Amino acid sequence: MTGIEFLASFLRTGRLHGIGIGSTLAEVDRAFRHRFVDVVDEAGKSLRRDYGFVEFYFNPGDEWVMSGCSVELHRLASGPDMAEGWARTMGVEFPRYVAWEAVREELARVPGAPELTVADQGGFLEYRAAAAHVSVIVVDDEEEERGYHAGHGDVWSVSLWAPVQAVSSGSG
Repeated sequence: MTGIEFLASFLRTGRLHGIGIGSTLAEVDRAFRHRFVDVVDEAGKSLRRDYGFVEFYFNPGDEWVMSGCSVELHRLASGPDMAEGWARTMGVEFPRYVAWEAVREELARVPGAPELTVADQGGFLEYRAAAAHVSVIVVDDEEEERGYHAGHGDVWSVSLWAPVQAVSSGSG
C-alpha cells in the first residue's frame, strides 16, 4: 500500500491498521510491529508511544487506552530511513514528501470520502474531516521549499483526536 492510499483511508475511517480512539495498548502492540519509545509523564497520567514519525497517545484506566495519534510526515523529509523502515515492518511505502494534492486526488477516488473544512493556521492550512475526527496540516507558505523539511503544499502532519463529550453538572 502507498502512503497516499494509507492517508486517504485514515481520513475516511479515523483508523490506522484497524486502530482508533479507544483501542488498548495491547491492540496497538498487535497491529504495529515497529520499533518504538514509550514516554510516560511523571504522574503516570499519560503515555506517548513514538514510532519515529507515527505517535500514539494514551490515557490510563484499567489499561492504557488510545486518546489520539499523529503521523508527523514532515519528519520524513530529513529522515528517509524512517520511511524505509516503516515500509519493511508495516507494508506502507511513504514518499519523502507527501503532496496534499495527491492525498486529495486519492481521497476523491475513495467511496465515502469525508467532507473537509479548512481553516487558516498562519503559514499552514488545517483540513478537518470532522466525521472521522482527523485533521491534516498542510504547509501554506509560498516561500517554503522542499529540502530537509516539507515544502509549500506538502502535508506536515495528520492527527486523530478524541471527540469531546459535554459533561452536564447536576444541581441540587
